[in-house]
Amino acid sequence: MFQYQILETGYFHADGGAMFGAIPKRAWNRRYDCDEQNTCKLAMRCLLVWNDQRVILFDTGVGIKSPGKLSYYRFNKLYDIAALVCSCGFKPEQVTDVVLTHLHFDHCGGCTYSDESGNLHVTFPNALHWIAQPQWESFLHPNVMEESSFREDDMMPVSDAGLIRLVESDLILVDGINLALYNGHTKGQIVPFIKTGNIEIVYPGDVIPTRAHCSIDWISAYDINPLESIEAKLKLREYTTDKKGFMVFYHDAVHKMIPFI
Repeated sequence: MFQYQILETGYFHADGGAMFGAIPKRAWNRRYDCDEQNTCKLAMRCLLVWNDQRVILFDTGVGIKSPGKLSYYRFNKLYDIAALVCSCGFKPEQVTDVVLTHLHFDHCGGCTYSDESGNLHVTFPNALHWIAQPQWESFLHPNVMEESSFREDDMMPVSDAGLIRLVESDLILVDGINLALYNGHTKGQIVPFIKTGNIEIVYPGDVIPTRAHCSIDWISAYDINPLESIEAKLKLREYTTDKKGFMVFYHDAVHKMIPFI
């Protein structure tokens, strides 16, 4: 049976209007706080899952490399994902798999780190890094809406090391862990479904980034295709209906997880 641990890698701030798109502030602010600059505090919440055979990490946060042009997101309380994995009893070299929901900087930046000389290294050097084929194509050839969300330093060292495995369709990664592809926020976002004991954990990433986004038509302006985002939510809700389990939110600064709705 799989065990799991939620890993809090840090926080940043994003504009509330961007996070909630066409939803008026008077509506979304009742569900999610913002500061005087109209920005919302967002978490970067990763998930470590393990059994006797595999140690699997889902997303890696923004990492601890210099934020550069991304400093306006006001990253704070950042933790090294490798150190967090060590706190669970595993060395970085023991991680067998890294599943990346998608390749925006706040989800995959921890895949690499830079040493004192500025040289880049793969954080989990023995892990296969699972990425959806459409997402990898978007990373290599970004559209105008996403080009600022992808950073070569996050993933090219992983690619150069031969550690990337592409997911072309829904996949059983290992018995008890299924990976399904969802569109809307970006092309080919992976949503993992993890069975542990009598419950199931869904890790929806940016399909449903916060509890406030559970409403079907509450769509972020960051989503490249809002209609597909709605379809993705409907698909996910249909799956979880009448099932026992929990949804772990990547970005919600208050709610880590809630029972299926």
